[in-house]
Amino acid sequence: MIAKAVHGLRRAVDVDGSSVDIFPLPTDEETLEALLRELFETHWREITFGPIIQGAAYEFKAPAPPTYIGMFDGYLTIAFGASHFHICIGAHKGAPGNPVSPALARHRRSARAELYRRLDRTGAPVSWGLRLFNGEGEQQIMILLPNPFLDPESDKVLKAPEWERLALWNKLRARWLGLNEPDPFDRSGKGFRHD
Repeated sequence: MIAKAVHGLRRAVDVDGSSVDIFPLPTDEETLEALLRELFETHWREITFGPIIQGAAYEFKAPAPPTYIGMFDGYLTIAFGASHFHICIGAHKGAPGNPVSPALARHRRSARAELYRRLDRTGAPVSWGLRLFNGEGEQQIMILLPNPFLDPESDKVLKAPEWERLALWNKLRARWLGLNEPDPFDRSGKGFRHD
């Protein structure tokens, strides 16, 4: 499925002052479920995930392929045995005897989804990923994609970039944004730094 995405690039400044190139994605349940299934069913070995908010960064790696992925009441559940998480990507109503208010349902549901690349102080890409935000603009999840500047096993900075690690980024750009050619700008960085 090729996405119904708006692939207009937008440059923004995150609250920490870092520049970020944002590629908006649709937020309908079908698109988000397909995208998250693709990442967790096919690329679980390659991704790091969790919310990253000011004051806390949760960076998890899946120990194995998911044992369960399913939808219920607007929430996508992704389980790895007993460990699991839920993310509200669809219409959420609550239990028949205890329905949620429309305002709370809007708050919980993904309202913004984006592929992004974070830039360093020189303006070159330094990391790539996917972010989902709820109706109040709070981050629900960040999925970090393979980084050409970091060793996949240790997360230590590599001496030389491994550009082939941009393959998943390029695949997602092609499928979800219709951008079939790799962007040479993605290979313009000189290394990984936290600015």
